[in-house]
Amino acid sequence: MSKKYEKAYDRIRALREDNDLTQKEIATILNMSQTGYSKYETGENDIPTKILINLAYYYNTSTDYLLGITDIQKPYSRSKGSYLQE
Repeated sequence: MSKKYEKAYDRIRALREDNDLTQKEIATILNMSQTGYSKYETGENDIPTKILINLAYYYNTSTDYLLGITDIQKPYSRSKGSYLQE
């Protein structure tokens, strides 16, 4: 796992745990397997843009926060019609 992106992997795990969700539950929300989601948390696989955006919407935060670019968890203003992507 690259140290550069380690914060992103830690953040998605921390947000999931803070929301009392299992990997299986968040994977179901994202319409994927638990194993596939687990690989994002461990850094074994990079997080695809679509998944990253969906996580930001679900946790009401920004992709910048998820990626460790900012420590401000509050999301930016959202565009009308913004929602989880299928």
